[in-house]
Amino acid sequence: MIGSNSGIGAPTREEKKMLDVEDIRSILPHRYPMLLVDRILEIEPGKRAVGLKNVSINEDFFNGHFPGQAMMPGVLIIEAMAQVGGVLMLSLSGHRNKLAVIGGIENVRFRKPVVPGDVLITEVEVMSVRKSFGKVRMVARVGSDVVAQCEMTYALVDRRMPTDTISYDGRENNDGVELTEV
Repeated sequence: MIGSNSGIGAPTREEKKMLDVEDIRSILPHRYPMLLVDRILEIEPGKRAVGLKNVSINEDFFNGHFPGQAMMPGVLIIEAMAQVGGVLMLSLSGHRNKLAVIGGIENVRFRKPVVPGDVLITEVEVMSVRKSFGKVRMVARVGSDVVAQCEMTYALVDRRMPTDTISYDGRENNDGVELTEV
C-alpha cells in the first residue's frame, strides 16, 4: 500500500476516501441498468481506487446468461472494472466535465465465473498518464480469488451535458414542446 504524505504508515482518511452510490452518480453519467459499481471503498485520486459491485440475481442480464447456470457476462465484468477506473480518473480536479472512454484493452484474463450473490471487488492502479490519455491495471476479485484482470487504455473527452429533458407524461421539455404519451 502506498504510504501517506508524511512518508510513514497508511494513507490518511483524506487521502483514502469512501464514496457511496450517490457520490458515484455525481461523477459517472451511467445509470441503471449500466451503472455497475455500488461503492468506492478506497480512492487515492490519480493513483488507485477500489470499488465494489454487489452481484444480484435481479440483474437483467441473468435472464438470458445463462438460464439454469447464471453467470455475469465477461464484458460486463470489464465494464464494472472500467467504471471504477472512470471514477478514479474523473475524481481529479479539472476532469469533472470529462467523460472517460475505453481506448483499448490488453492482456484480458477471466479466471473464474462471477455469479449471483458474489461481491465483485475491483482494484484499479494508474500505470501512466499523458495529457488526456492513460493506462490502468485492473484486477477483479471475489473473496481472495482473482476472477478477471486486464490493462486498459483510456481517453478523457469533453462531456456533452444534456440540454433537453424528455418527458412522456405531458410535461414540457426545455424546448417548450408538449410531449405526451402515445
